[in-house]
Amino acid sequence: MKVPILSTFLIAIALSTMAQPQRNPLQVKVEQGILQGKNENGLTVFKGIPFAAPPVKELRWKAPQQAAKWEGIKQATEFSPSPYQPGNAAAGKSEDCLYLNVWTPAKSPEEKLPVMVWIYGGGFSFGSTADPTTTGANLAKKGVIIVSIPYRVGQLGFLAHPELSAEDPNKVSGNYGLLDQIAGLKWVQKNIKAFGGDPGKVTIFGESAGGISVSMLCASPLAKGLFHGAISQSGGSFGPTRATTYPGENMKTLKLAEADGLTYAQAVNASSIAELRKLDPEKLPMGMNMGGGWPIIDGHVLPDNQYKLYKEGKYNPTPVLIGYNSDEGLSFTREKNPEEFKANVEKRYGKFAEPLLAAYPLSKDGIPKSARNLSRDAAFGWQTWIWANLQSQTSQDKVFLYYFDQHPEYPKDSPKYGQGSPHGQDVAYVFQTLNDKNPDITPSDIKVSDLISTYWTNFAKTGNPNGKGVPEWPAFKHTNPKVMYLKTTSHLGPVPDEKSMRVLDSYFQWRFTQEGKDWAK
Repeated sequence: MKVPILSTFLIAIALSTMAQPQRNPLQVKVEQGILQGKNENGLTVFKGIPFAAPPVKELRWKAPQQAAKWEGIKQATEFSPSPYQPGNAAAGKSEDCLYLNVWTPAKSPEEKLPVMVWIYGGGFSFGSTADPTTTGANLAKKGVIIVSIPYRVGQLGFLAHPELSAEDPNKVSGNYGLLDQIAGLKWVQKNIKAFGGDPGKVTIFGESAGGISVSMLCASPLAKGLFHGAISQSGGSFGPTRATTYPGENMKTLKLAEADGLTYAQAVNASSIAELRKLDPEKLPMGMNMGGGWPIIDGHVLPDNQYKLYKEGKYNPTPVLIGYNSDEGLSFTREKNPEEFKANVEKRYGKFAEPLLAAYPLSKDGIPKSARNLSRDAAFGWQTWIWANLQSQTSQDKVFLYYFDQHPEYPKDSPKYGQGSPHGQDVAYVFQTLNDKNPDITPSDIKVSDLISTYWTNFAKTGNPNGKGVPEWPAFKHTNPKVMYLKTTSHLGPVPDEKSMRVLDSYFQWRFTQEGKDWAK
């Protein structure tokens, strides 16, 4: 009996298909080997992916090294420990911490979805990719791949020391945490296709120290070509260096940082880096109030002050979406009374104290928002405003500037009367992780969260936050400085407290002069 030609062809196809191993949608092959993820509510999620070698023992205080390959299938279903830091941390903490996470809605590697890479905050002293507030699940459902990358924090991430500089091929030290971020972005470039992502459409985003990191990556030649959009929430690092640092003037030179490193070693009776490397991390003092826990201008990762680099157009070209919260000062104003506030302003700002106190006035018996806004603007407002101004003058890439102001209107008899949106409040709105069972969370909050997450994901997809169903957000121009106010009734408005900000700007401009540099020594 003859078998029809068509039947023979179909049988051959069936046999061929049977012979081919079926692709497991929860497995992905990356440069180092095969990963096994898991399905979570329609997304494929991979956690604890090594992107660099463990920075332990002899690799403590060294640039991140290549991750080792593995045989077989590596389970990537649980968060790895957070970086070593003071106190407790989500998923525990360890020096062996360089593991990233991926949330992907892609059903195949051919989808080429835009990628958003999250960089956490925490003052460069704390932070974790396992924080439930920053899970990538809800953002990924808007058609993007979310990657969260860790980095070493505190003195383990940023200590400079003459011995460390001497052993480094570039003769610098510190900034290991930034180098971790760059290593994570390089891993994304090499491997994200396997997850259905587009390595040519990567947006970095972060808040606080993460937002500051974003601005530094925008200025670092080592990060060139590793991303194509940048979102900075309460970030920016455009202030000048100084020996005694303050929020907004956090940066030190390599020379100053190396001196801090020597003091740090003396504090634990270590006569060499070899001795420091032998110490258990529990024996290493860490924290914001010690030297050696912040990025520095090292001439390599960060070639110079960002203000100077941007003024000269020497930064990585990319569209940016940047902004800050209305009452950042609520989280950073430590003074207990007006007299203490005034004394600290005089100590920090010298001859500019009087005009700044007039621009950001105190009350007779308290420190109202008008005064707290000096803390807000010094640390975040001016940094963001000057970033927008400089980039809009030196680049064709668009800048979108926002002001987050979503908060309850507290009654006059409330201790919270007059308060705005504090530092960090925006993060849960971006990730759509507001707890709708919390009685303080209103339908308005949920609506604003959906709006913000849509703006952010639109920006990741097109380099522009605008799209269907959201208020039009024009790009910022130094000649027409429009700002998007993100709140219950989101709208365009002027630069917040611009008149006061210009007084603060006069201080920063003076600090860049030789007289200002000499004064701050």
